[in-house]
Amino acid sequence: MADEVEDESFLSDDWYGEDLADRAYTRCFFTNVDLTEATSRGAVFTECSFGGVRFNTSQHTDSAFLRCTFDRCNLFEAEFTGCKLVGSTFTNCSLRPMRVTDGDWSFVNLAGADLRGVTVRGARMREADLSGADCTGAVLAGVDLSGARLRGVKLGRADLRGSDLTALDPVAAAELRGALIDAEQAVVIAQALGLEIR
Repeated sequence: MADEVEDESFLSDDWYGEDLADRAYTRCFFTNVDLTEATSRGAVFTECSFGGVRFNTSQHTDSAFLRCTFDRCNLFEAEFTGCKLVGSTFTNCSLRPMRVTDGDWSFVNLAGADLRGVTVRGARMREADLSGADCTGAVLAGVDLSGARLRGVKLGRADLRGSDLTALDPVAAAELRGALIDAEQAVVIAQALGLEIR
């Protein structure tokens, strides 16, 4: 890594359009930092805290946000491609219309998050917490949701095709009406309802 920073605090810094390529931050605090239109490739943030940070229209490729916390952050039109966010937590964040392509979001906590219209394709979200999340009209296509917590999730009109829905209890979901699934997923859901297919 070209730049490695540990245990530093950044308050109200203006990093608009900043190129964060190959930087590494560990246990750092970012408070009210402006990362609008920033880009990162190969950057690694480990156990960092982001409070009130603006990620608007930022683009992140092959970067990692490991066990980080995001509180009151704005990720309007932020894009994550091939990124790892394993074990990170989002609370009171504006996540619409964030776009995620591939990458590993396992164990991410998005409980109660407003994910309406968000697009996630091909990502791994094993054992992610989406309980109570509003995914109405979202695209969650080809996503590994095995072991995910989905109680109270709203999936109305969501595109779920190709995703692993073995953790979905249709009875415990808050809304499924109009969700788009494929034939294989229909079998999984029917079995979860105790139906026999012959």
